[in-house]
Amino acid sequence: MRHPILLSACLAGVVLVAGCAQKQDDTVDRAFQDINVVDESNLSDVMLTVADPNEAANYFSRTAKEKPDRIDLQRGLAYSLIRAKRFSEAVPAWERVTEMDDALPEDRVALADALIRTGDWAEAEKTLDKLPPTHETFNRYRIEAMLADSNEEWTKSDSFYEIATGLTTKPSGVLNNWGYSKLSRGDYKEAERLFGEAIRQDPSLFTAKNNLVLARGAQRDYTLPVIPMDQSERAQLLHTMALSAIKQGDVSIGKDLLREAIETHPQHFDAAVRALNALETKT
Repeated sequence: MRHPILLSACLAGVVLVAGCAQKQDDTVDRAFQDINVVDESNLSDVMLTVADPNEAANYFSRTAKEKPDRIDLQRGLAYSLIRAKRFSEAVPAWERVTEMDDALPEDRVALADALIRTGDWAEAEKTLDKLPPTHETFNRYRIEAMLADSNEEWTKSDSFYEIATGLTTKPSGVLNNWGYSKLSRGDYKEAERLFGEAIRQDPSLFTAKNNLVLARGAQRDYTLPVIPMDQSERAQLLHTMALSAIKQGDVSIGKDLLREAIETHPQHFDAAVRALNALETKT
């Protein structure tokens, strides 16, 4: 009589062990799933920041096809295409993001930015018009300012630039854009001020340095501003100033500035040499 009892006990033990094993397997599977999610998240972060933009675009394109409902992957693809300067591909990528259930207002701002990069200003304006007025972010006002510039709505432009500047801790880029807006309107003094402020915020921003020289040159001020610059930058700024002088008919000054640029540059400055040779050939 003990044998059936023993057999039942053994079977129960086997079932219990099997049940424990199944639970352990499920736990392990869940653990690996959690690890995979963490690893994927970390990899996505890496791809969005330090990876080669085209490599990142390929990664997100592949993973987004495997998991088309994941908005973070679709968004990663769109951002990566922008970083890779593949703007015509970025527009439909951002359009897909904005049509998803979990889309955010800032995704529509990013779509407008991509549209501007492809030259579709009218569609970018329509895209921003769909945003609620309560969505007030740096990127929105930065793009609103650019759109106002394109429409020559200067009062709006200045207002949007001012708001955008107050919404970021790194305003150098938007200050440079604002300065360029002033430069295009012929307000050279104000442009000079804004470029100078951009450089104070970011001393490495060469675009603002070059624009500052253009603003000074437009006022026939052919002296370099007192700003941080290395030897190569100094030569390039002298070259910019020389071209500005020549454009305004101050050819002799332009030649002198070209010679100084050639002497200043740590290497052979081909652009300045060609410009100087062309001028001397004419005379």
